[in-house]
Amino acid sequence: MNALHVAAEELGGLLSSELVSKAFAGARLVKAFNHLPAAQLGTNPTIGGQRQVVFVSSDDADASATVAALASQLGFAPVELGRLDQGGIPLHIVGGQPGGLLFQNLEKVA
Repeated sequence: MNALHVAAEELGGLLSSELVSKAFAGARLVKAFNHLPAAQLGTNPTIGGQRQVVFVSSDDADASATVAALASQLGFAPVELGRLDQGGIPLHIVGGQPGGLLFQNLEKVA
């Protein structure tokens, strides 16, 4: 959930993931699998133990670990970034600019 074409003031100073998390009180939100277009996920061949990176961020450490484990089972290399208000920043559009990890198709050596 990357807010596109939404003014920062419309989000009340929150990242879009934080806003959605507040809207669904009691839910365990994990931001993952969305830093790349869907068509690009899983397209990198596994060569020499390299796996395509999937970034994971959540305010719930257990939920984050569950999604990271699923990503690993699917053949991705999960990289946990921490809480939404910290680790999620590189995965959002902030001030009209993509965060540093958004759209980065990286690989990790196992």
